[in-house]
Amino acid sequence: MKELRRLTAILGLCVTVAGQAVAQTAPQASAQPQSQVPPKAEPPAAALRAQTSPPNAVTVDGGEAMFTTMCALLAAGFESNVSSDNWTAFRAQMRERLRQQQGPAVEAVRQFYRQHELRDPGATLSRYLWFGLVSGPAPGFQPLLRRDELPPEVIALLGFSELLSSYYQEQKIGALWRQVQPIYNREIQRLHEPLTQIVFTSTGYLREILDPFGHRKFTIIVEPLVGRITNVRNFGDHYALVLSGGEDVPQEVVRHAFLHFMLDPLPLMYPHVVAVKRPLYETAAKAPRLVSDLKDDFPSYFAECTVRAVELRMRRISPGEREAALSRNDADGYVLVRPLVTALANFENSEPSMKRFFPDLVRSIDERAEAKRLTAVQFAPADATQTDDAAAEVVARPKRTLPTTVPNDAEVIAALTEGERQIAAKNSRAAEASFKKVLTKYPDQPRAWFGIGVVAYMDHDAARAKQVFGRLTTGEHAATGDPRVLAWSHVYLARIYDYEGNNSVAKTEYESALAVEGGPEEARQAAQKELAASTNDKQVVRP
Repeated sequence: MKELRRLTAILGLCVTVAGQAVAQTAPQASAQPQSQVPPKAEPPAAALRAQTSPPNAVTVDGGEAMFTTMCALLAAGFESNVSSDNWTAFRAQMRERLRQQQGPAVEAVRQFYRQHELRDPGATLSRYLWFGLVSGPAPGFQPLLRRDELPPEVIALLGFSELLSSYYQEQKIGALWRQVQPIYNREIQRLHEPLTQIVFTSTGYLREILDPFGHRKFTIIVEPLVGRITNVRNFGDHYALVLSGGEDVPQEVVRHAFLHFMLDPLPLMYPHVVAVKRPLYETAAKAPRLVSDLKDDFPSYFAECTVRAVELRMRRISPGEREAALSRNDADGYVLVRPLVTALANFENSEPSMKRFFPDLVRSIDERAEAKRLTAVQFAPADATQTDDAAAEVVARPKRTLPTTVPNDAEVIAALTEGERQIAAKNSRAAEASFKKVLTKYPDQPRAWFGIGVVAYMDHDAARAKQVFGRLTTGEHAATGDPRVLAWSHVYLARIYDYEGNNSVAKTEYESALAVEGGPEEARQAAQKELAASTNDKQVVRP
């Protein structure tokens, strides 16, 4: 255990697995038969981790809020459609114990459950899983997020926090939670080594470093009472897996979810680049087997294809096996996996991280060649045999608004992309022509105006650049709907004022760039770097 923790620290993987108590208590835990609820109390791993570990981007732990929520759900009579073969002895015993609970709070929970029960048991379970994930500590169980940030499933359970608090105190769930700690700690410890390896290999392939103090978090919650179903879900920048535990760690599912955590932001960071490939998506959306929530969510679809492509590149399989996998992806509607697998070869032979290489990865897809290829692709029919009982994974992806105001106009999208390509080639005249073409049709298009501003900056026309970037940062034409344009416009303005010697205004613009919600990380880093340099210059003592 010490060697694993040391390896994690050296590699900078930013993984926290529930505290040192695991190493000390695992032998005792393994001595307890899983069919019995152990009588000896043990300190909750979550509490130990909070006392001993620094903030991390990736964590695995048990959760008292999730445990209490599942206790209440089982006490209320929840029946999943998972066959009894998938019930562990611990879960079966706990269900019988919870169903025998009596008291006013139990009855209130049961009445609430009946009033909010849905026809689909999976949808009912999903609501309570969301609740357990976003709930604060006992005994209040108040949501950790603002109301406008809460998933719709949690809002649908309005009033459940108070009922759960009464249930927790009446039935002494806190004591029960401490009692079952050896079982949870054993399951948590089992996940340590495979999770460390998954994080190590995935971040290594993508050439990315996790920020332990960043706002994005990837959490694995171990909850045996859920049953042997893996629930993968995310809300905004919070990604979570709810694993039931057991002898077999679902490494493929965990890796898939972690790659989503790493790659999902990229289509949203570069929407103008990804948008050019949308015609291919519109063809793919007709595939009967394509997951329904991806049929009207292009960024999530692109991220899913990217994840699948990375998985295929990382796996050690024969060319024949890879071709079979690519054919299955085509048949199921994930038609961008094949060109992305090819494009990833160039990434592997380059130096930038995936975050910086991603635009080149997308642009390397030849949309005309792919459109021609898709005319010969036969989509597989819907699989009528697949049922909820057979599903091993439940994926919940609440939709995120695409932070862009690019029109759904193929000609305009192509012109924007061409303009940006010409900027990268330092051909300011050709870039300006492309952006003006867009503005002829859409006079207020912020991304085109931003391109015009960059052209002026390249041409050392400070007055024109300030006029354009000023238009994009203040007033009625401010790019408030496009965080990328807004943040970078502040950065360019700051650079111009800095060059002119107006340091106070430059500082204000850099700070405004940092304050843009949803702005790209590159713009934040540029602003922070310039602010730090300005501060250091002021500290220099001159003779």
